Amino acid sequence: MRNSAFLREVSDQHGISSRRLAAALKTTKSGLAIVVGLSPDALANAAPIGRVATQSRLNEMCGIIDRLILWAGSAPAAYDWYRSRTLPSFGDATADELVRQGWSSKVHAYLDRLIDGGFA
Repeated sequence: MRNSAFLREVSDQHGISSRRLAAALKTTKSGLAIVVGLSPDALANAAPIGRVATQSRLNEMCGIIDRLILWAGSAPAAYDWYRSRTLPSFGDATADELVRQGWSSKVHAYLDRLIDGGFA
């Protein structure tokens, strides 16, 4: 991921901080967990086994939100797009649905097409 102001804001020495991320996106940690496809307790779990998977999901989401902030105007607006904007190229799935299915690279490719002036 890029070293943007948003990513610096939501990160700490351990990676993406769920507390900082929830505050930046103006949501709750349990709501954030549900969006990334984890149980509401998962973000409170500090166990090393679950930490890698949790960080992976948070990194995937943050990478996409980071790209959207310039277009959306703010992190909360980018998060709203991530959760609610249907993508016609993917059968009207949302970015969060695609990321939960392991297709974050497809969302990045979609955004690349838009940046290059292509069609959604």
